[in-house]
Amino acid sequence: MKSIHIEARTLPEAWEAAVRRCWEEGARFRTQYDKPGDPPSRDVACLIHVKEPFAEPRIHKAFPGGLDDLEVYRAEVLYGVHDHWIAPEEGKWEYTYHERLFAYKVPGRAKPIDQIAAVVKMLRKTPYTRRAQAVTWQAWNDLGIRDPACLQRVWFRIEQGEGRESDRLNLAIHIRSNDAFKAAFMNMYAFTELQREVAAKLGVALGEYVHIADSFHIYGSYFGEFEGFLGMIGRRPDRFFTSEFARPMFADGVRRLLAEKDLPPAKRRIMKRRLQALGAAEGAP
Repeated sequence: MKSIHIEARTLPEAWEAAVRRCWEEGARFRTQYDKPGDPPSRDVACLIHVKEPFAEPRIHKAFPGGLDDLEVYRAEVLYGVHDHWIAPEEGKWEYTYHERLFAYKVPGRAKPIDQIAAVVKMLRKTPYTRRAQAVTWQAWNDLGIRDPACLQRVWFRIEQGEGRESDRLNLAIHIRSNDAFKAAFMNMYAFTELQREVAAKLGVALGEYVHIADSFHIYGSYFGEFEGFLGMIGRRPDRFFTSEFARPMFADGVRRLLAEKDLPPAKRRIMKRRLQALGAAEGAP
């Protein structure tokens, strides 16, 4: 087993450094997802500390997926736009992060718990608390399901404003298993967007971000693609996008969601407001 500690100023710098270190230093592990002939994954335990997660440029050009995909994933985590796809008895999704964070179901309790609302309430009452966390793991359920939650918990802490203009909200997340190349950047981006929303509700500044993964891995089936990624970052100094550049593609992601015929009305209203915030025309029902 190997471990790495990454500290970087911005989100894309931190992710790039982490996946490179995973590739260079990762221990070799077989996985439950290997196909015949796949080499063992490269795997590290890691802590990634991003000092200015909202500084621009904020997006890596070479993260797998498009900018519209990044917007859709953001909407899934923050707003639960695909919570209605949860139907494990039909072989569909078994959970979403949004459902676990905002509507956590407990056996014997009639009403789900909105953990993020509880975190906000707790921090308003006691800004210096160390207890403001939300969890996703359900031991009574997740030990036996096909696709157990990777994200385990999110932990918020307000740092007092000594020597600064205002207090700021830091976020640490703990993730059990994290696909370093295919998923980690989108995870980091969406979780910091959640940090942004909680900070806005509290009226405090945005702070730092810590991403802890027990297994931060690159699957053997991706090695060829990952070597292409390494070649790209070795050739190009301009490897990052600003949020402003991404705005039209984010709008495309919102339009994709609005075009889904089964998108619930409440979620449709949220996404129409998001499209307006992006300064884009609707262009979809």
